[in-house]
Amino acid sequence: MPILQACAHRIDKRGDDSPATLTAGEALPTGDAAESLLAALNQSFHAKPKAWGHFSEPQTAADASDEDEAPGAQESEAPPFTPDAQVGAQATPEAAPMPPSRFAAELTRYRRGELNFTDFTTQAAQDLLALVDAQLSVGGQLWCVHNRQGETEFLTVALLHQRHGYGFDAQGQVVEVDQLNLGQLMLAARIDLTQWQRGESRQYIAHVQDRGSKKTGEAFREWLGCREGVDASAETRTLLKAFSDYVEHEDLNEEASREKTTTLIDYANAQAKRGEPITLDELSELVDESQPKAFYDYIRNQDYGLAAEIPPDKRTLQQFKRFTGRATGVSISFDSHLLGNSIEYDEERERLIIKQIPGQLKDQIKQRGQ
Repeated sequence: MPILQACAHRIDKRGDDSPATLTAGEALPTGDAAESLLAALNQSFHAKPKAWGHFSEPQTAADASDEDEAPGAQESEAPPFTPDAQVGAQATPEAAPMPPSRFAAELTRYRRGELNFTDFTTQAAQDLLALVDAQLSVGGQLWCVHNRQGETEFLTVALLHQRHGYGFDAQGQVVEVDQLNLGQLMLAARIDLTQWQRGESRQYIAHVQDRGSKKTGEAFREWLGCREGVDASAETRTLLKAFSDYVEHEDLNEEASREKTTTLIDYANAQAKRGEPITLDELSELVDESQPKAFYDYIRNQDYGLAAEIPPDKRTLQQFKRFTGRATGVSISFDSHLLGNSIEYDEERERLIIKQIPGQLKDQIKQRGQ
């Protein structure tokens, strides 16, 4: 993942009532250490609960012309902005307007070549001071990285805190050391610049969603100028519901059902680990190689309202499993989320109560009684 631009700005915050202060940094040289840090940061970021969204102002990309090039555009081969598509993708008439975002506007200027990376990120760090004052007890290093991964470009911004520790020097003496605490990510975001430019997505911004500090998350989202695009947890639940319905519709046997469930979960978890969305057509091909469009067509025909790409929610995926069992003449298989809803377990009497009998099973029983 070649780093194209990188800069770190130190934000100091004392425990007293004194305001946070900024020490602006300069452009950082790229190298193996920076690449390794970015890889470690991405790994920690992907493991955190996240929200997904898009910039709230349609004018941020519309202000860029097709002839403009981003800083380093020749070496990064960034495609030009497509203003009309961007405006259409971001327009959300029914949503309440958000305050203007200087971050999005300055990012647009950077991509147009009107602002260098250091000045852009310095302004962003300056604007972040108010949030740090109001929400945090300590500061940190605001690390900003513009990198390319394959054909996609990303901007990562993260406030990295330091922790105190101990180590040994070359002479074997105990020394005090400070290191970055990548496990503590409260303010971090990753923007897919390529998707943003194309204007074909409403979920090109991913940011950490700390469930223990809702106000901090809301303030960070406002600083970004990010409007929520989709609810990753709800979308993942809908996908799993669609898959359960598909398994029932296809009347799959226990082994086939278990194999396809494993395929779905493995793929979704892999995408979550990489920080990439679940792609429905790709998933459909994996679920049934002999009929690669079957699951995709089923979802579209049943109108679940799912987008072509879905941000995976790891917690929802971890809760999904299928219960299976076989006894003399009886084979049962159902998804765990049905337990307590359409299926109840009476532990005292050792009974399984099915409230909503599958239509095919009901028809077969009726036909037998005629």
